[in-house]
This record gives sequence, structure tokens and C-alpha cells, in this order.
Amino acid sequence: MARINEKALARIREICDSYASEKTPLMMILSDIQNEFGYIPLEVQEVVSEQTGISVADIYGVVTFYSFFSLEPKGKYIIGVCLGTACYVKGAGQVLDKFSEVLGIQPGGTTEDGLFTLDALRCIGACGIAPAVTINGKVYPKVQVSDIPGIIDSYRNAQ
Repeated sequence: MARINEKALARIREICDSYASEKTPLMMILSDIQNEFGYIPLEVQEVVSEQTGISVADIYGVVTFYSFFSLEPKGKYIIGVCLGTACYVKGAGQVLDKFSEVLGIQPGGTTEDGLFTLDALRCIGACGIAPAVTINGKVYPKVQVSDIPGIIDSYRNAQ
């Protein structure tokens, strides 16, 4: 979306217009754009700024502050490894390292084929099943390093 096509531009404007009566619409606008397009690059932030009168600097500050917004496209499957205290104590660091090794990317990165994005998460509230991993919202409990190749293969084979 680096260069915004007319259809995307119209949709972004439509999203902005749908919140015109809101007192503080930015989070709702950005959330809808993130959900629809998967990320919020600078070019989109500039359109939102033009539509809302909110400065690009303020929009950028919000996009970069909240971890659920992204400046870059995410993979089809977003893998989140919880690094909260309970998960970390039970080996989440090694789980994250193994995902990184198998996928060939660092946390925050996306595989070249666009299939996987790897994220290190703060506590996801699944302490009783530590270490926990999420993939597109599905929670994997008590993940062991040895489980990871099979988990990745199951998603690759679903293609």
C-alpha cells in the first residue's frame, strides 16, 4: 500500500468520515484501518491527517506507541510468544528463539513469503498454561521448543 490506490484511498476517507461526529475519533479510525489493511504506513497517516485535521506527528505517535498498530505489513499468521514472568520462567525465551531460528526472522519481523510475523508479547494472561503462544488468536498452551517445527509445518501445509 506504499502508493495508495484510489479504492484504498476512498475506503480510508470513508472510515474517517464515519467517525466525523466523534469527539476523539483517532483510535477508532486507526483501528478500522489496521483491521482492514493490516498496517498503517506513513502515506495513510497523511490521508488521515488531511481528513481529520490531526497532525501527522500526533497520528504517528499513536501508531508507534500502541503495539497493536503496525507501520509494516504483517504476515498471514501472526505468532505471539508471551514473555510475561510466568511464561518466561517456564522457557518462553527459548521458545521465542526457536521460532526465530525456524522462521529465519527476528521478533517484529515477517518472513519473505509473507506467511509469518513473529512478535514478542508482554503478559497475555495465560499464566496457568505457560509458556503460551498465540497464532492469529489461537492459544497454544505449554509450548515446548520441540513442538515448534510441527506447529510451523501445520500452518505451511494449510496453504
